Amino acid sequence: MRAASNKDKKLMAEKSDLNALSGRFRGFYPVVIDVETAGFNAKTDALLEIASVTLKMDEGGWLHQDETLHFHVEPFEGANLQPEALAFNGIDPHNPLRGAVSEYDALHAIFKTVRAGTKRRGCNLAVIVAHNANFDHSFLMAAAERARLKRNPFHPFATFDTAALSGLVLGQTVLAKACTAAGMPFDSSQAHSALYDTEQTALLFCEIVNRWKRLGGWPLTLGDLSR
Repeated sequence: MRAASNKDKKLMAEKSDLNALSGRFRGFYPVVIDVETAGFNAKTDALLEIASVTLKMDEGGWLHQDETLHFHVEPFEGANLQPEALAFNGIDPHNPLRGAVSEYDALHAIFKTVRAGTKRRGCNLAVIVAHNANFDHSFLMAAAERARLKRNPFHPFATFDTAALSGLVLGQTVLAKACTAAGMPFDSSQAHSALYDTEQTALLFCEIVNRWKRLGGWPLTLGDLSR
């Protein structure tokens, strides 16, 4: 039997790395984010709630949820509070029982966890995973700028959008319908809570990634790697 050449060994090592989180997403560390807000304008409307779920990959290359963080957030000074948005998400920004923290405190805690996870998983940069991701990305970035948090671990513009991925894989773009199509339960009474929506989006993203693997689309073959 022919001994493996150096090229073969390199390709086999690269294939093995594809079962690591760093190899699966080209060095990106995916973090699921969901926000609840007082409007659609990230520069002027308040960020009211944010949750994050980091992800991990087991030895077999299957994606799972890891750490969860969730914060109610105080509206920044001068923030707009659109009545229609508050009626939609049911949040009372002035309710003292919310236990809200500042944008700085919420994002500082999330960023610290994300930076540690990025390093631990051997990744280079975190990337936001979200449903209609541009919305969540814009609010997180605007809040980070207001809070003057310079060590932002997230890519400045790239995202993984589960609405687009669900449209491709499941034929649905609404979160509740995509979860149902994926065979996952979805409790509409808990929807529009950042924590619930983040956890459901994380489950959905993991299912889409793992389904692609179950169908044989991942990892790439040695032939694919050599091209």
